[in-house]
Amino acid sequence: MDQYIEFVSNHPILSAAWVGLVALIVGGWFKSKFSAIRQINPQQLTLLINREDGLVVDIRAQKEFNNGRIAGAEHLSPEKAKQSDFSSLEKSKSKPIILVCTTGMTASGIATAMHKAGFESVYVLSGGMGAWQNAGLPTTTGR
Repeated sequence: MDQYIEFVSNHPILSAAWVGLVALIVGGWFKSKFSAIRQINPQQLTLLINREDGLVVDIRAQKEFNNGRIAGAEHLSPEKAKQSDFSSLEKSKSKPIILVCTTGMTASGIATAMHKAGFESVYVLSGGMGAWQNAGLPTTTGR
């Protein structure tokens, strides 16, 4: 214990950095555990579609959407999503909605906006379409 005290007194900046990192990690863990928005994997997405009539909403650009998407996915343009224009999805407010983007990063902010707009169950595909394709799951193309 004396060595820890000596280290902290000799290296206050390094010690403060370590405390800050631990606080960020613990804070991030608590935020993810108690958030209304859940990150799900491709298998959980499939279960939500099959068991709870979940709706996949793809928020990638139209060209990416046309080149390959999850079967049955609806498209919501990135512009509308960023402006919180969810009028095309109003009829699905009580359904589980799974947001899909390219990597899973953009969808998190949109999911928070959807939850604030009154959507009951909003999920994000962790890893986005990349995770779906890496799992070897099928995609469909066309308009």
